[in-house]
Amino acid sequence: MPRPRSSFRTVVTAALLVLAAVGVPHSARASTAPEAAAAPSAGCGKTPTLASGKRTIQSNGKSRSFILKLPDTYDNSHPHRLAFGYHWLGGTAEQVASGGSDGYAWAYYGMQSQAGNSTIFVAPQGLNNGWGNSGGEDVTFTDDMIRLIENDLCVDTTQLFSIGFSYGGAMSYALACARATVFRAVVAIAAPGAISGCSGGTQPIAYMGIHGVSDNIGAGRGLRDTFVRNNGCTPQNAPEPAPGSKTHYRTVYSGCRAGYPVVWAPFDGGHQQGPVDGCTGCESGARSWDKAEIWKFFSQFGGDPVPPTPPVQVGVNYSLVAAHSGKSADVSGGATAAGAALIQWAAHNAANQQFDFLASADGYYRIRARHSGLVLQVAGAGAGADITQQPDADAAAQQWRVTDSGGGAVTLVNRLSGLAMDVWGASTADGARISQYAASGGANQRFQLQRA
Repeated sequence: MPRPRSSFRTVVTAALLVLAAVGVPHSARASTAPEAAAAPSAGCGKTPTLASGKRTIQSNGKSRSFILKLPDTYDNSHPHRLAFGYHWLGGTAEQVASGGSDGYAWAYYGMQSQAGNSTIFVAPQGLNNGWGNSGGEDVTFTDDMIRLIENDLCVDTTQLFSIGFSYGGAMSYALACARATVFRAVVAIAAPGAISGCSGGTQPIAYMGIHGVSDNIGAGRGLRDTFVRNNGCTPQNAPEPAPGSKTHYRTVYSGCRAGYPVVWAPFDGGHQQGPVDGCTGCESGARSWDKAEIWKFFSQFGGDPVPPTPPVQVGVNYSLVAAHSGKSADVSGGATAAGAALIQWAAHNAANQQFDFLASADGYYRIRARHSGLVLQVAGAGAGADITQQPDADAAAQQWRVTDSGGGAVTLVNRLSGLAMDVWGASTADGARISQYAASGGANQRFQLQRA
């Protein structure tokens, strides 16, 4: 069933002016190698006063706002990563924090869905919905947010990260220049040049650039090459996909100083934040390859993630009851053959409505039908793809992140697609198919766990 989808892409116009940023004093901490021990912030051990939600502060004589997202299992004795997501020209902090029309799968540029409960996220709001950084004021705003958060919450001060798209990518680049000893790594997606400035810009920092080959890619190369030089990497003409190839490349530069990699990920497409392989110009944060690449880049630098509290127990049989309808996930007709579809049906607690969870890597699970011994698998990466039972190969299409959504319910997000298990169209009818769609938090994507 088609659903309305507002675009989360904003094209930077030629009217953007190049604005130079002025350096601002900051109490820098030494950059660290990937294996460095955590450095707890002053907020560790404190009862926090900050909570998830929007907050307004004074910075450089102006009222500035940001959205904060604490992990569901925040622990004030455990140092967490701290990651900033900067919006595009005309965008908002709300769009970054919510993931826009792609929802949870693309919240904070997909980092939230990848990070589990290891990270505190921040979505700052730019003045005039941009990052002009006049006189370095947006760098100062970032300093002020960091100071507030680190003094109140438990942060690993060696594990700060920044990402942004378009103007937000330029802001991420500006932080790489001005705060290389504060941030561990940054990612710039489709940054149109140093339009937020580059105060300093001589120190090494781990840097990743993502850019479409049809989108002034020379600007992205230029930003990348700043850190190829600063990080002591061996210069090279990194390969890039041809227009129409419908793919992306990933180059890790050689010769870089230990702990300061440079990664270049060009793709076949234009000015996009969520490119999709197999389709030139297609954009979907839920289906894009880049969220996994971004988190792979950030998470390589260590940190000790807080193990999430598993909302399920391995080896226990459960019924999965859709919160909106009160009906159970059901392998259609009780079929035991591969390919039988998952539907909802009035609860009767037969074996084809019972499932147990098998642990996979990285906190994911396979979901096994009790009556057949087969596991649930998505038929593809697209929204609306069917979920069927198939022999267990522990493939990404069979792996599900199980997230506690409160009240004994869970949301199930597929590893291959980044989409959530969903009763299609929020139907309450017997036989309605269960497929996948961008995570929205709706009741038709929440399943009550009832022990069988």
